[in-house]
Amino acid sequence: MTAKRSKAVFPGSFDPITNGHLDIIDRALKVFEEVILAILVNPEKRPLFSVDERVRLCREACRGRRRVRVTTFSGLLVDYAESAGARVIVRGLRAISDFEYEFQMALMNRRLNSEIETVFMMPAESYSYLSSRMVKEVSALGGQVGRFVPAVVERRLRLRSRSNGRRARTAGRPRKTKK
Repeated sequence: MTAKRSKAVFPGSFDPITNGHLDIIDRALKVFEEVILAILVNPEKRPLFSVDERVRLCREACRGRRRVRVTTFSGLLVDYAESAGARVIVRGLRAISDFEYEFQMALMNRRLNSEIETVFMMPAESYSYLSSRMVKEVSALGGQVGRFVPAVVERRLRLRSRSNGRRARTAGRPRKTKK
């Protein structure tokens, strides 16, 4: 099987998807015939966006990338990759700090299924510091995130911040009671 004809799984929480994620997807599309953006469903985590919202945001952000499929998974990544017909897991490495964790995960995945390889890709230098967590923090504090995320994500973050701001402003007010 040649790499150009193969499928690759790009897993993550994508809460939310960033321009760094899109950069890795574009790089992977140069190597693989299909990239499956696999959104992890993890009930232990408390994401900002629901799974359904993340699927919609990712699909909208990937519109125009014909060979990208957005889906969800739970359980072991190697089991999902195998069931999807993928033999490669794509992971982005932003900095040295990512490497140790990703290296350990790649080795564990190899132990669980030696038929599936992990390929590390580095984003453009301009995205090497970017993470979903940082985007959420900047947005929550009122910062502009438009250059870090697709327009659809920026709009959703702005809407989310406005509704959270209204809740925060009214939280300390006494409720009106009917007489």
